Amino acid sequence: MRMESGEFCFIGPPENKGKTSMIRQHDAKRDTQRVAIRRSGGGEAFTTPLAESTVPAGFPSPADDSREELDFTAHVVRNPESTFFLRVSGESMTGAGIFHGDLLVVDRSLEPCSGDIVIAVLDGEFTVKRLRRRGSRVELLPENPRFRKIVLQEESTLEIWGVVTGAYKSFR
Repeated sequence: MRMESGEFCFIGPPENKGKTSMIRQHDAKRDTQRVAIRRSGGGEAFTTPLAESTVPAGFPSPADDSREELDFTAHVVRNPESTFFLRVSGESMTGAGIFHGDLLVVDRSLEPCSGDIVIAVLDGEFTVKRLRRRGSRVELLPENPRFRKIVLQEESTLEIWGVVTGAYKSFR
């Protein structure tokens, strides 16, 4: 598809036009593509280019100017009707790479499994922990040795509110 500089083009099936969608813009001066995610009701969520190569975290490698398109929303949100974002407060999950201020992606439609990181409501209070089931015993495990595991007591009430499917952190 040929696009003129600054022109936007809808990408996706026609039935999705006007809903959350990905828009591609070509900049002829820089010979680059930018991706814009738009939500229904208008308003640009964000724009970003995506390089096709990965970035090594070890030794440097030559730069790669090739790019592909990425629908970030579709990449992060698998079930839009049941996905929520929650901001983390506290340090009990740092060993899992979840830090104070991170934004968690939580899917309420997933069945929680032992080993999942979950949002739990324990005796009316929200917490983020790793779920562990051992027979009839249920534990909520922190990922920081400064915190103790929570073993569900008979008099306690526990609801698994959702399964954490991802986390976003901001460095600046």
